Amino acid sequence: MLKLSCTELPNPDHVLEILDRLEKCWHMEENPPHLRHEEPLDGLILTVLSQNTNDKNRDRGYMNLRKLFPSWESVATASSEDIREAIRVAGLSDVKSKRILEILEQIYKTFGAYSLKSLREKSLEEAKFFLLHLPGVGAKTTACVLLFDLGFPSFPVDTHISRFSKRIGWVKERCKPEEIGAVMEQVVPEHRYLGGHVNIITHGRNICLARNPRCSQCSVADLCVFAGKLRDNK
Repeated sequence: MLKLSCTELPNPDHVLEILDRLEKCWHMEENPPHLRHEEPLDGLILTVLSQNTNDKNRDRGYMNLRKLFPSWESVATASSEDIREAIRVAGLSDVKSKRILEILEQIYKTFGAYSLKSLREKSLEEAKFFLLHLPGVGAKTTACVLLFDLGFPSFPVDTHISRFSKRIGWVKERCKPEEIGAVMEQVVPEHRYLGGHVNIITHGRNICLARNPRCSQCSVADLCVFAGKLRDNK
């Protein structure tokens, strides 16, 4: 079994072989999803709504919010109660409504507009620093906005990527998402961040399930620490 700390890097050849196999299965590098928003603030609020819920409820909450408030200025001047009711389906509406208002206030104070387009003109580090210092915005949300909406190289880590990275043997079980992201950004070529990210998520949703993973159907099972342990225990 590989014995890695959260700062040690996995074998790059092992990582690339797995990325290649996943690409043959899911083709997300060849056909990357079009997730970018023209206005990065749209992506930020959508990602805030995604915290601790599934994509379906996130999208429903976002659609409700935008239907009721067509501009971010109208959201910023709305009552917390109205925002909370609009996004209730996304869960944690008390917390998220407060965060959204605080985020909009800080963005307007900084840029004089309810927009994050100017971050595209900043450096990666400047954009990352700004996002990380917004209320309720952590490493995962920041990485998603950087990659999907601002076009910066970043490797977000969600529950599927965290689970897959630990099972495959790239990182130790105790590694946190931000630590896993730092590892991935060092061993995955930048041009493969987006497609590789989505390939792993797709694999996690369809094969490397949290419960009852389908190891017998997995194209990388022969390279996987977790699958190897299951075989040894039979």
